[in-house]
Amino acid sequence: MQANDVRVLKSAALPTAAVGLVAMLVSLFAVGASGALGAAIGVLLVALFFTIGLVVVSWAGRISPTAMFAAAVVSYLLKVIVVGVLLRVFEGIGAWDFTAFAWTVVAGTIAWISGEVWAFARLRMLYVDDPVAKAPGRAEP
Repeated sequence: MQANDVRVLKSAALPTAAVGLVAMLVSLFAVGASGALGAAIGVLLVALFFTIGLVVVSWAGRISPTAMFAAAVVSYLLKVIVVGVLLRVFEGIGAWDFTAFAWTVVAGTIAWISGEVWAFARLRMLYVDDPVAKAPGRAEP
C-alpha cells in the first residue's frame, strides 16, 4: 500500500471504530449483551469488507487505471453479494441481536465512506496525466 492509501485507511477506520464503540454501548444498554455482540460483529464486518476493498483497489491501481476500475467494480459487487448472503444467514441466529447488527452495519458504512471522502478531499495527488511531460522525445523531469 502507498502512503496515501494508509492515510485513507486510517481516516476511515478511526471514525468507524468510534461509531462501533458508540453502537456497542447503546446496544448494551438498550438490548443487553446480545445487542453489544451484534454491534461488535457489525462494525467488524464493515471494517473487514472496506479494508479488503481498499487493499484490492490499491493493488490494482499499481497495474493500471483500467485494472483499478475493474477491481473496484468487482470487489463492490462481491461485497454486496457476500453481505446479502451473510445477512440472510445471520438473520436466524439468536446469539446476537440482529437489529443492533444491521443498524451498526449501516452506521459503520456511513462512517467509513465519510472518512474516505474526507481523506480523499484532503489528499494532494494528481489525477490527470500531464500530456506535456509524456511527449515523445521529452526527458522526464
